[in-house]
Amino acid sequence: MRTVRNLSVLMLCVLTVRLAAQQQQQQQQQAGRWADPKCDLKPGHFLVNQGYMYLKSATTTKFEDQRKKDLADAQRVLTQAVTGDQDKNPAAWYYLGRYYVMTDDPQGVDSAFRHAEALKHECAVDIGLWRRYLWVPAFNAGIAAWQANHSDSAIASFRRSNALLPNEPTGFKYSAILFYNAGQSDSALFYFRRAADVAATDPKFASDRKDALYNLGRIQHSQQKLAEAQATYHEYLKIYPNDPEIMAALGSIYMQRSSKEPAYKDSAFTMYRQIVSKGDSMGYYQLYRVGAEISQSVPEDPDTSAAGASCRSAARAKRPPPPLARIRATCDSTSRAMAKAYFASSQEAFTLAAQALSAALRINPYYRETLIFLANTSLGLHDSVNALAMSRRLLSVDPMNRQSIKIMAYAQQQNHQIDSALYYYKIADSTLVGDVAITLFDSTDAGRDVKVMVTNTRERPNQPYNIVFEFLNLQGQVVATDTVKVAQAPPGQAQQFEVKPAGPSIAAWRYKKQ
Repeated sequence: MRTVRNLSVLMLCVLTVRLAAQQQQQQQQQAGRWADPKCDLKPGHFLVNQGYMYLKSATTTKFEDQRKKDLADAQRVLTQAVTGDQDKNPAAWYYLGRYYVMTDDPQGVDSAFRHAEALKHECAVDIGLWRRYLWVPAFNAGIAAWQANHSDSAIASFRRSNALLPNEPTGFKYSAILFYNAGQSDSALFYFRRAADVAATDPKFASDRKDALYNLGRIQHSQQKLAEAQATYHEYLKIYPNDPEIMAALGSIYMQRSSKEPAYKDSAFTMYRQIVSKGDSMGYYQLYRVGAEISQSVPEDPDTSAAGASCRSAARAKRPPPPLARIRATCDSTSRAMAKAYFASSQEAFTLAAQALSAALRINPYYRETLIFLANTSLGLHDSVNALAMSRRLLSVDPMNRQSIKIMAYAQQQNHQIDSALYYYKIADSTLVGDVAITLFDSTDAGRDVKVMVTNTRERPNQPYNIVFEFLNLQGQVVATDTVKVAQAPPGQAQQFEVKPAGPSIAAWRYKKQ
């Protein structure tokens, strides 16, 4: 399941932020002259006044030694002031904050300016400008490090920017994405929660709040933190009440919790029906995500043999034990009841999933993810005819993927075509020349970013071959083509390729070996 969304538009967001940041930095540049506070702020004490004079001198002097001495003196007298009887003097804290600006200490800036703003709220705008003055280069450094794939440096830079401007959610959100990509889910959860809370303070950050809550809930859900995920989904839906994907995710949690609290099952199906009834207003990707979520919410088949064995053991332990015929009848009845209840519940869920997936497929007939979920859902419904039809369509799009081939084997087996099932199992297990996986299919301004991984799954090196890709629009027309040249590779080795087909209408792909 994809947890963090909006990664595909990240570069666009980054470029926009960088341009705005550069403009802001130019506006705030104060090199070579002293900028007095843009609020009515009097020193009010000789130590604070001395600190002010030292800072002004450090700003205007042309000599580095003098600058260092002035800064050291400013820090000495201002620290003496705030640790003495001037701790309630906003000017003392403000000028200490300005000292930290000049020495590039984000934690110091944040602490001193917090005190100053609490004591003199009229200076909030001026303080905000100084925070942003340092935030801009710190944030841009994080972006540059990220683009260069230096994740640790990017995280460190965003941590600086977050300290400098704690009411700006973007740095927290980007930190969360970096931590998630690094496999540090607990840190990602912390920063997504922080981003959501910060974004909630200002309506202009509504999009950041939406993304943060979405990702927070999805990660909690994937970690089986069901109560926390449920609360996050409710928080999200309170703001965006008609998001079908999150409604489906919440229904999935209800299904999982229904094993211990049966009342949740009714809530799940009520939500599923509500979503599917609005299918006409959704696009193919939303319908696919809803169908996949509902399909995946179906639990595994219950272990009726274990339940029957437990029932028989409990019956035999009674004194006097019931007759064997009665034990057999009672326990077999228990097993059948479990199987019947599971079948009824799973069939309803699979049916609703199939409705959403079928609607998605009508809009985008070649979308591989929809095809594989619909084929699998048809198997769950024991609709062997449709399972086979969907499997054929799937292989016409994705003929060299082991998962797709195994779905076809399962469909042949369910249709009692044992020889055909064995044929496809053999391809998947030993004769497939290369396992092809499309690991990225994201939109760009010009078309799509596509990443392909081809793994040699056989026990000997493969010979070089080509894979020809066709990229299709919603009508099934070919918009662009490209060829991936697979080189000779030893057993188990994977080769990665990047393809960038042009065409804003591209909505699906298919390929064939050449």
